[in-house]
Amino acid sequence: MPSGLAELKQIALVNTLRSCQLFTGLPQADLESIAAVTVVKSLEKGDYLFHEGDVAHGFYVVQRGAINVHRVNAAGKEQVIHVFRAGDSFAEIALASDTGYPADARAIEPSQVLLIQKAGILDLLKRRPELALRMLGSMSSHLRVLVGQLEDLTLKDVETRLANWLIKRCPDPRSEQPVTIHLTMTKRVLAAELGTISETFSRTLAKFREQRLISVKGRTVTVLSPARLNALLRKNLGE
Repeated sequence: MPSGLAELKQIALVNTLRSCQLFTGLPQADLESIAAVTVVKSLEKGDYLFHEGDVAHGFYVVQRGAINVHRVNAAGKEQVIHVFRAGDSFAEIALASDTGYPADARAIEPSQVLLIQKAGILDLLKRRPELALRMLGSMSSHLRVLVGQLEDLTLKDVETRLANWLIKRCPDPRSEQPVTIHLTMTKRVLAAELGTISETFSRTLAKFREQRLISVKGRTVTVLSPARLNALLRKNLGE
C-alpha cells in the first residue's frame, strides 16, 4: 500500500495534469495513467531544463514557476519563443520527432515541472487516439502563438512593437479609461520577446512615461489612455 505521502504526491500530480489545457476533460483513470509515467523535476532560477538538440525524453507541464523557451541566433542573441507558467504544457513536438528538442528551456524563477516520459505517453496514445487529437490541438495553439510573435516582430521599431503589445492587453483600445497590466515576466524577458535588449526597452518605457501614455510601478504598467496609445500605434503603422 502506498504511504500517505505518496498518495498526496499522486493527488498533486493528477491535479496539475487536470489543470493543463492539454488534458482538460480526461477521466480520472487516464490522468492516473499519465501520472504513472510522469517524473517531477525541480529547478532553481537559471537552471536549464534542456538545450537545443538534446535527446527528447518527453514533454513538460509546469507545476509552478516559469520556463523561458528560447533560441540563440548566430550572433549570440537570445530570442524568447514563449514563457510557460503553471498549467502550461510545452515541447510536445518532441513526441513526433527524433531530432531532439528544437530550443533551449531555462527556469526564470524557482520552478517545478512534470516530465511526461516519451515511451510511456506514446504507449498510452496508441490505446487512446482521442488523447492524440487533443495533443494536436495543443500543438496548433502553440503554432498560433509563434505566428503571432513573428508578425509582431515585423513591426518596424521597438516603440511600435511595445505599443502593439500593450494595446493587445487593453479590453477596448478606444477607451480613455486607464488599464492596469501586471507583467508576469521580468522586463528583460519581455524585452527579448519584443526582439530588443533591456536598455532599448527601458528607454522606450521612459519615452512613453514622458508622453504620459503609461505609468510604471515595479511589474505593473498602467496604460493611462488606451485611445491615445492606439492612435500612436496606428500612426506608426502608417494608417
